[in-house]
Amino acid sequence: MTTPLSPVLSLVGRSWWIVLLYGVVAVVFGLIAILQPLSAATALAWAIGVMALVEGLISLFAVFGNSGVPRGWLLLYAVVSLGFGVLAVLNPLATASVLILLLAVWLIVAGLYRIVFAIRVRRHTRGEWLLILSGLLAIVLGALMVANPIAGVAVTTLWIGIGSLIYGVLQIVVAFRLRRLR
Repeated sequence: MTTPLSPVLSLVGRSWWIVLLYGVVAVVFGLIAILQPLSAATALAWAIGVMALVEGLISLFAVFGNSGVPRGWLLLYAVVSLGFGVLAVLNPLATASVLILLLAVWLIVAGLYRIVFAIRVRRHTRGEWLLILSGLLAIVLGALMVANPIAGVAVTTLWIGIGSLIYGVLQIVVAFRLRRLR
């Protein structure tokens, strides 16, 4: 004896193909990112640049309207968005490299923080050496990214590609399970 599906479950079941499409797109992007990491990073930086340009233009038009946001802040946001967007569109690989350098600086600072924190709490906890080790690894990773930002872009894009591939496969599996709810 089967129970009737609720209208919500039935609707979700009929929309299974949307989840499948998300999964296929994620798998394709993941494969591209794994096979061509620098091209994928360039494309991502370019796409982010286009989004920044669009947002900058919308914000610039909003300066002349009544948006409720102080005009000075809106103008600043529009100019920064447009500037970043132009740079990202004209030289996306350099933009990705700069973003990797920011990530590298963050990793180095985070690593130093972990080490200092581990030393400060060592009397109150056990296994603080693991926190020190994670801090050292973060510092080494950050230093490697500073030494070779392009390699950092490639490696980061590989990880994004692997994550996208896993996400896409999971979405495809979920889509076929949702299909049964039709």
